[in-house]
Amino acid sequence: MTVETQIYTALKSLVTGGHVYAINLPDTVTARTYITYQQVGGSAINFLNSAKPSKKNARFQINVWAPTPQAAAVLSRLTEDAMRTIDAFVEGAPVSTDEPDINLYGTRQDFSIWFDD
Repeated sequence: MTVETQIYTALKSLVTGGHVYAINLPDTVTARTYITYQQVGGSAINFLNSAKPSKKNARFQINVWAPTPQAAAVLSRLTEDAMRTIDAFVEGAPVSTDEPDINLYGTRQDFSIWFDD
């Protein structure tokens, strides 16, 4: 199972309809509560003998969106708990954001995940 599949599986039950998407919400989706994720870096492993490491690290940003700031905060806390179930390391507290043009509120938070290559 890929790390992306692990993230999707951990988060899909948090939002009605399993609205969890890589990078952006598809244009055809009209959900008002959803989660997006994207890889935003990670720690590279390099050996002096150029051997390939058996593990990789990635930092993923998880974005939650909801119709109210309170709903976004609750979903954010649930997301953090769910990410811990896949052994993700919490990189920091959530940062609140909003999209006034579409009347949505959200948070973004980074997680570090080590996974088998």
